[in-house]
Amino acid sequence: MNLTHLRVLEAVARHGSVTEAARELHYSQPSISHHLGRLESSIGARLIQRVGRGIRLTPEGEVLAQRAREIVGRVEAASAEMAAHVGLRAGRVRVAGFQTVLSTIVPRAAAELSASYPGIELNLVDVHPGEGLRMLRAGHVDLALVFRHADTPDEEEGFRLTHLLDDPLYLISREPGQRLEDHRDSAWVGGCERCRATMVAACRRAGFTPRIAYSSDDMVVVQTLVAAGMGVATLPGLALQAHRTPGVHATEMPGNARHIYAATYGEPPDPPATTALLDILRAIT
Repeated sequence: MNLTHLRVLEAVARHGSVTEAARELHYSQPSISHHLGRLESSIGARLIQRVGRGIRLTPEGEVLAQRAREIVGRVEAASAEMAAHVGLRAGRVRVAGFQTVLSTIVPRAAAELSASYPGIELNLVDVHPGEGLRMLRAGHVDLALVFRHADTPDEEEGFRLTHLLDDPLYLISREPGQRLEDHRDSAWVGGCERCRATMVAACRRAGFTPRIAYSSDDMVVVQTLVAAGMGVATLPGLALQAHRTPGVHATEMPGNARHIYAATYGEPPDPPATTALLDILRAIT
């Protein structure tokens, strides 16, 4: 078993195709098959099964592919870290974030990083916090921006969280100064399950369960539906900083803020490029 074999298996598992894996890795299809065959021989188990014109992983292949993703990700992170130790003249930091931080905080941080360390490459991916943490654990990113609420379960061991800011929650309606109780019979616009849970919990504390008639994670769509009189919603403050639709009013809901964190994984210290970005994020928030 070697790193090349694991890279091949990881690519085949991710694409579900030998052809696509070969294209990504710049190998021929016979070469991909050769590496897979060598890997199967080395561990003494079948990893790939032919299904019609396609392929699928065996249970053993699924287990090894998951480990391969982590190993390949860690090797790439280690390579970036070693390059960064030469100095912050070069390096790379990969960041997973969710929509509202990527449209507000991150652009400011990226501009500051570019001005202070022009040799550092910044890569961004837009994912929900849960997926960002999974990517961080697997080594596919160096830092994940996530949000938590007071009742959010603790992350698994190995994650280190740096608090950046508290993001207040607002009731979004067509009239100013309203309360949740004013909309116990209204239609509501809900987002993803994690976001919706905060809204539902706040409404239940106010004595009712909201009737969710529309579902969207897009802050523009949510505000547009409210402005059109289709219902009401809740949005965090960062979403309102990123976009504000005319015709809607935002009323802060005290005690319902979400907490924004920068997450890293593993034992400190972090790679210098990651530390540089983390310092900038702390400074601007």
